[in-house]
Amino acid sequence: MATSYSDRDPVRDDAPSELREAYELGRRDARASRRRHPVAMTLTFIVAAVGLVVLALAAVNGSFSGAGAVVDHNLATAADTAEPVVRNAASEASQAVRDATSSNRTEPSAPRP
Repeated sequence: MATSYSDRDPVRDDAPSELREAYELGRRDARASRRRHPVAMTLTFIVAAVGLVVLALAAVNGSFSGAGAVVDHNLATAADTAEPVVRNAASEASQAVRDATSSNRTEPSAPRP
């Protein structure tokens, strides 16, 4: 009867220590080669979540075109709501920069000894 080893099975205690070390080294190498980049994985999960939302909207609305119309409407509403806020923040930031630069120009420079 043949015995097979799985990657998840620990090495038996009666195996030689060289075999055990080689096995553990191989497992570490394999685990290191499967590491994922955290940003790529985050983006993958975000895209998957958006895909699930679109599929759910398509199921509720009966078609992908109906789901697209809902998404377009929601994006347009969000853009209309966010535009004045962003414009106001940009205006305040530019005014703060102007105030900072004009106050630096009006201050007299310190006399040199």
